[in-house]
Amino acid sequence: MKLFTKYMTRNDCYTAGRKITPKGIMVHSTAVPGVMAVEWFSRWNKSYKAGEINRQVCVHAFVDDKEVWQYLPWDHRGWHAGGAANNTHIGFEICEPAGFSYKSGSVMVGYDAAKQEDYFRKAWQNAVELCVMLCKKYSLNENDIICHSEGYKLGIASNHADVMHWFPKHGENMDTFRKAVKKALENSTDTNTDIGIGDMVEFKDSVKNYYPGSVEVPTWVKNDYYHRVTQTLYKGKPVIKGGKECVLLGKKVKKSGGQEIAGINTWVAKENLVIVNSLPDNKGNRTYTVQKGDTLWRIAEKELGRGTRFPEIKKLNGLTSDTIYPGQVLKLPE
Repeated sequence: MKLFTKYMTRNDCYTAGRKITPKGIMVHSTAVPGVMAVEWFSRWNKSYKAGEINRQVCVHAFVDDKEVWQYLPWDHRGWHAGGAANNTHIGFEICEPAGFSYKSGSVMVGYDAAKQEDYFRKAWQNAVELCVMLCKKYSLNENDIICHSEGYKLGIASNHADVMHWFPKHGENMDTFRKAVKKALENSTDTNTDIGIGDMVEFKDSVKNYYPGSVEVPTWVKNDYYHRVTQTLYKGKPVIKGGKECVLLGKKVKKSGGQEIAGINTWVAKENLVIVNSLPDNKGNRTYTVQKGDTLWRIAEKELGRGTRFPEIKKLNGLTSDTIYPGQVLKLPE
């Protein structure tokens, strides 16, 4: 599973800033054929309050056959269930392949299951691996995973059919999905013992101290950064603190954007960490298409919140003057 992180900071759900303690995972599917995980950033990183989008919606991640894109912090309250599950569940969407359409809301027209079997299996596997990662991080198991339609039957979600309008076309259902997650959890190697120099890790949500008897881990260390392991031994021997084998975290990696900077330089118990599979994307900047009458100041004011940030747009796009033209696509900083 390739996991990339890029928070939808303009979405009103993100700016609301409400937190949850995840008690479960809700699986959705997009019902938008052919739109892949990376493409949802430009679609949903917009403000309903500002009139930029006609929906108040945001999920934690999108999954396709190639990768996973995380768009909200896992402990951030999402807008995905249309019910009480928003307060308890992490929600992610599985992207659906191109080549068919919908009628009557949830009826797939022209869907060729045999042709799409390869895509489905790869997306399924990425969804399973994401659930395994989240189960480990939040001390959950396969029984804590439901889909949107199951949430509706439980009275904690709105009336949607996903994913049971799709999975059966490939001989699957949520019970077989949960069995796949259970098997993967049972067969997965204990990632704590595999942590080595160069690995990127994050703290488990349940962690309170760096190691038994140490100081408390600050919230920003857990929530805002991944960390890079720079040392596993001291004078050729494992480092034991509070009775636990530790590694040194010598670099920080910003979860939003992927910038790598000086770290906390603290020894941390291996059992408190989880390996992150892939470095967050640092190049996938959101973009803005210049409209007639736009200036760099106006774009910065509208898109970044302050007109005085226009030099950042110039620098990111390599502009040598303030001249821009309609139709020009500009990269925007975070």
